[in-house]
Amino acid sequence: MKMVFRWYGENNDTVSLDQIKQIPGTEGIVWALHDLAAGEVWPLERIQEVKEQADQYGLHIEVVESVNVHEDIKLGLPSRDQYIENYKKTIENLAQIGVKVICYNFMPVFDWTRTDLYKPLEDGSTALFYEKSKVDQMDPYELVEKIAGSDVTMPGWEPERLKNLSALFDAYKHVTEEDLWDNLKYFLEQIIPVAEIHDIKMAIHPDDPPWPVFGLPRIMTCQENFRRLLTLVDSPSNGITLCSGSLGANPDNHIVNMINEFADRIPFAHIRNVRIYENGDFIETSHRTQDGSVDITGIVEAYHQNGFTGYARPDHGRHIWNEECRPGYGLYDRALGIMYLWGLWDAFERRKQNELAQTTTKSVSTI
Repeated sequence: MKMVFRWYGENNDTVSLDQIKQIPGTEGIVWALHDLAAGEVWPLERIQEVKEQADQYGLHIEVVESVNVHEDIKLGLPSRDQYIENYKKTIENLAQIGVKVICYNFMPVFDWTRTDLYKPLEDGSTALFYEKSKVDQMDPYELVEKIAGSDVTMPGWEPERLKNLSALFDAYKHVTEEDLWDNLKYFLEQIIPVAEIHDIKMAIHPDDPPWPVFGLPRIMTCQENFRRLLTLVDSPSNGITLCSGSLGANPDNHIVNMINEFADRIPFAHIRNVRIYENGDFIETSHRTQDGSVDITGIVEAYHQNGFTGYARPDHGRHIWNEECRPGYGLYDRALGIMYLWGLWDAFERRKQNELAQTTTKSVSTI
């Protein structure tokens, strides 16, 4: 397991590369050019700038999250071909600077949905919260006003994406889940061969939350659908970013089973916990297994048993110790999360070594 940490850039993040470097076992950053609109080609010189910044602290930039997919591609419009060509060029440019994994998603309009960015928890910390009844009854424009009004630009809620919200909703009125599957297949058939040539793994992120929101279709929601994804284009370069928090918001999703089935097609893992309530609400918690509804211990054990050598990062953290930060992306709780994940990993590694030693001892005594 190679540990990485999401970073939004020198002028867009409260966390510095110097601080990230001090988190034990952290090898690289997960980054993006957040100021570029979906569909634009990522210039080689801009990618090189990020590499040079990371190089100063001995951190790699092998994982990008994310190269956003233009809505015309998801909608299957004739204009999608030009945006796909731009995407291919971006893949080529990223490969030149050593990128190995591109995390992306195929969620219409919104990348993720929450109703409260700073919901208080019992211990006095705050976290991202989803109130199901509110989303079911809310006008999406209310949510846009709330999240887009944050002090920082939130990925998936960029101003250029939201300014044409009405037109986007109109465009998706007659788009079904099967239409979205067809459009995803078309996209993958075009880009996966390019990714193969450049030894890059494309890793799709689950829908967050994993069910339809505001009447928009969503397809990356469960084990069955990920199985279908991997057959759309059967290639090692067509993979999954397995996010335990996104998928874990639905108690019917069994993350450990997904890891066991898709282990060789998971180049990137997001590991985080959520606490689910009976009414469908959920709130993000610490990474500790006991604090939420997701079996983080079992998840790390499954990765270890499957010999996972991909990239992993702690996902959304709480806001603790009065830290002022981007919602979900402070330093303190994510750093604590990394140490919890390494603690589990090290324990499973020690157990494996002890079992091997016992097996060797028994073999010698038999002889």
